[in-house]
Amino acid sequence: MILSCVNISIAFGTEQILSNVSFHVNELEKVAIVGANGAGKSTLFKIIMQQLTADSGEVILGKGASIGYLAQHQDLTSDNTIFDELLSIKEHIIQLDKNIRSMEQDMVHLSGEKLELALSKYAKLTHEFEQENGYAYRSEITGVLKGLGFTDEDFSKKTNQLSGGQKTRVSLGKLLLSKPDIILLDEPTNHLDLESISWLENYLLNYNGTVIIVAHDRYFLDKVVSKVVELSYGTSTVFSGNYTDYAKKKAQLREAKLRQYYNQQREIKHQEEVISKLRSFNREKSIKRAESREKLLQKIEPIQKPLEEDSTMDIRLEPSIISGNDVLTIENLEKSFDSFLLFKGLSFQIKRGEKISIIGNNGTGKTTILKLINKLLSPDAGKISYGSNVKIGYYDQEHQVLDMNKTIFDEIHDTYPQLTQTKIRNTLASFLFTEDDVFKRIKDLSGGERGRVSLAKLMLSEANFLILDEPTNHLDITSKEILENAINGYTGTVLYVSHDRYFINQTATRILELTNKTVLNYIGNYDYYLEKKEVTYQAANLSSTENTPSQASSAPTANKVNWQQQKDEQAKLRKIENQLKKCEEEISQLETRNEEIDQLLVQEEIYTNVEELIKLNNEKKEIEKKLEDLMKAWEDLGNQLS
Repeated sequence: MILSCVNISIAFGTEQILSNVSFHVNELEKVAIVGANGAGKSTLFKIIMQQLTADSGEVILGKGASIGYLAQHQDLTSDNTIFDELLSIKEHIIQLDKNIRSMEQDMVHLSGEKLELALSKYAKLTHEFEQENGYAYRSEITGVLKGLGFTDEDFSKKTNQLSGGQKTRVSLGKLLLSKPDIILLDEPTNHLDLESISWLENYLLNYNGTVIIVAHDRYFLDKVVSKVVELSYGTSTVFSGNYTDYAKKKAQLREAKLRQYYNQQREIKHQEEVISKLRSFNREKSIKRAESREKLLQKIEPIQKPLEEDSTMDIRLEPSIISGNDVLTIENLEKSFDSFLLFKGLSFQIKRGEKISIIGNNGTGKTTILKLINKLLSPDAGKISYGSNVKIGYYDQEHQVLDMNKTIFDEIHDTYPQLTQTKIRNTLASFLFTEDDVFKRIKDLSGGERGRVSLAKLMLSEANFLILDEPTNHLDITSKEILENAINGYTGTVLYVSHDRYFINQTATRILELTNKTVLNYIGNYDYYLEKKEVTYQAANLSSTENTPSQASSAPTANKVNWQQQKDEQAKLRKIENQLKKCEEEISQLETRNEEIDQLLVQEEIYTNVEELIKLNNEKKEIEKKLEDLMKAWEDLGNQLS
């Protein structure tokens, strides 16, 4: 064990963020921390790094273990170039190299015992230099920078002039090169393109240390981690396996717990009905039985119903009108910025109902294509044609379509003035903006909150052609799944840019890859793209025309067997219900006759007639015996139905 969190609890004001969170991490393990936005993932990292103090609990590190942390936001103010910033991590190797060179010069003038001592020290230093990869540290820096998407031209850029995303990549590179025993990564795939994410996956898989990751990239987590710690409602649960394993086990556990809950509720209801029925018989033995059952009922430890994921978005997308079959045609599109050519000769068509993902490395022009289609930019050459009745809805990752000075409510109201206040409030509530939240100004919102406002506007647009630029940025995993379902159920057409491979895999029916200033076509999802990528590259820019493999047909035999089983089970239940009804009728008849006998026994003409008295007493005994047997049978039949 290299790290252990023991009963970590922390609250901010009256809001409990973490409550008795406990888990441990072994050496070389790759672990994910998952949970909805606000679950306390980043807070937990800050507690581990001693940037925050927990209200209770402790973090235990292995003896001598070093730890490094990549936060979501970086603020590099250094005047260093990108290469020199990473080179600073290797300062100890640089100094070691200087010491070795200095010793080499000094040893020229030494002899005898002094030379032997110097040679011994020299051997130790050179061995240490080799162990620290001293002969290849500059190549190592270059490899990390290129892996993270920087080009040779980028190496000389000043870090204080970089964008936020570039600074995060530089900080990630520094952390990887420092090689701590434990790496904490908070959303490391943000700001990385697909190739860089793939490179980071392989790097972390082969990393000779422990890695703990907070990420919403499910494809990335599937590739890298072997343990998942879920934070939910302040508590922690540990699952072995990758993200897919976790999702399956979580669903199974919830289903089992829900089944236990409903089974217990049915049993409680059944017992209450039995108790009520026993009391209605108004007989001493029946009342005693009822009391006995009540005591047993009170001893049952109630199972809590599993909590619903109630803080999630509710997205429903539906076009107001149907577009023509031809939605968009692009012919020989070309775009440059100054002397830099983004792409040339781009041609493709989009048909109604397609869900198309544009992928490619950073800087290839993916967002530019979306802006050209949405008429926010003008092409240098080429033609963009829209089909009949095409109505575009645009989601911009920079949220330039939002007025920063407006409140959330006004942003929606001014865009859709025909909507009532109730409709606007209900829509915003489905995107987690409730009560006074709707009066927050757009400029005061986080990136994730602005994204939700943009999605709300998109939902209300009733567009039949959605153009989305990184729609999953800042969304937690549950919200991503809701958006996936919304897109898959959408009857219109979708064109989007995304780095979320899991999202692409779930929603795309076609992929357009921007590479070498042109576009390659893949008729399938992300897994299909990976399968056909090499073949398509070898075909020298020819679009793939292969269809995705057809889904296996359902097995009619299995369905027939299931139907027959259900039919037999229903017949069995009906038989038990009929037996139960018949039993209750007999009990009622015997109870009525028993009461009649009691009334007869107090009449003078009966209790003075010995023969009749004996006859009625014998009948009463027989009824008591039958009632005892019938009530036992009634209970058994009731248990079979519960």
